[in-house]
Amino acid sequence: MVGEHRAGLVSYAEKMLGDHGLAEDIAQETVIRAWRNIDRLLGMEGSVRGWLFTVARHLVIDRVRKAHVRREVVGEAHHERASGPDGTALVHDTLVVRPLLLRLSPEHRAVLVHIYLCDRSIQETAGILGVPTGTVKSRHHNALRKLRAVARREAA
Repeated sequence: MVGEHRAGLVSYAEKMLGDHGLAEDIAQETVIRAWRNIDRLLGMEGSVRGWLFTVARHLVIDRVRKAHVRREVVGEAHHERASGPDGTALVHDTLVVRPLLLRLSPEHRAVLVHIYLCDRSIQETAGILGVPTGTVKSRHHNALRKLRAVARREAA
């Protein structure tokens, strides 16, 4: 299931990093995370490929941020500049995610944005929003349930 996306993940990461070796590392870590979350992946309504590429994008961002803190420049060993984002996530967010998020209450929307778009934990989200973790978990569950229902209605 995940193996069929490996070459695409390497290519995607390499375009952003400008380094094939680092791109291989990103793809490997993405696959490891997929295996750690296999139950979640098998039971989810969305695209496994989309989930994998989102994880890869987050890993690339983390890698670039760490390099920046250490004043490293990713890809410079090969005298190549790292490519900018390819815009895939922005187009996807604009066409699919944003209209769906607008159908949620501001409280539910805030929880999903923090957890999925900002890649924050339940605890971090609770701290930022100033609510208990149980409230974040409840809002998260209810928001996803509503999004699935809306997406099913629109797909039919």
